Amino acid sequence: MKTKKIPLRRCIACNQMKPKKELIRVVKNNENQVSVDLTGKANGRGAYICPNLECFEEAYKSKRFARNLETEITEEIYMRLREAIEK
Repeated sequence: MKTKKIPLRRCIACNQMKPKKELIRVVKNNENQVSVDLTGKANGRGAYICPNLECFEEAYKSKRFARNLETEITEEIYMRLREAIEK
């Protein structure tokens, strides 16, 4: 039986490749609306981050989400992301 390939994604803060299921995705859809996608299946351009506060702080300070998603990120999105990481 063939083994299933595990999709890897890169954290935007620490640049480590990890399985997609271990990361949290922030997605920008066609209407430029940004949201936290915990399922990893929403349509749109995504940016991934490790579920730890060190990576979150690094990405927040350097505005990496805004750069990767090519749009402005509101404080509300950052707060939702922080809540998802702290759970």
